[in-house]
Amino acid sequence: MKGTNKNENDMKIAVYPGTFNPITNGHTDLVERAAGLFDKIIVAVVGQNQQKSNTLPLSQRMELANKVLSHLDNVEVKSFDNLLTQFVRECDANIILRGLRTVADFEYEFQLVGMNRVLDPSIETVFLAPAEHLSYISSTLVREIAAYGGDISKFVDPVVVEAMRKQ
Repeated sequence: MKGTNKNENDMKIAVYPGTFNPITNGHTDLVERAAGLFDKIIVAVVGQNQQKSNTLPLSQRMELANKVLSHLDNVEVKSFDNLLTQFVRECDANIILRGLRTVADFEYEFQLVGMNRVLDPSIETVFLAPAEHLSYISSTLVREIAAYGGDISKFVDPVVVEAMRKQ
């Protein structure tokens, strides 16, 4: 019979990559639910993404993610700037966690799954959808609303509201 203490090799570790620019209530919802499914979640903040312009520096995105997710004991925030499959291996994980909001997300994510499988067939991708009342939230829209002085408090944690106000 197995004991309750798992060694590192038995742990189900999922890596949740993203720019988190900024971290939204949708991201938080997904991490909270995943924290109940996996032994450990590594929120992997992309250092440099060629497709997205980052208004918040990496250090601030990591700090905000740490603050917003600090209530979850099995969540760790790390940054990376290499191939995701390489980073997943470095973390002794074999699961990539991704969020799906729309059909358009699925089409893009499906391409990523195929590429990641070719790069490392031992890594699986698991998709979670955010709660329905959060499915329309995106970091891009939050940044745009904030840039025009709009109220983003319904979409992000109060620490993120404050950080975005200072931008």
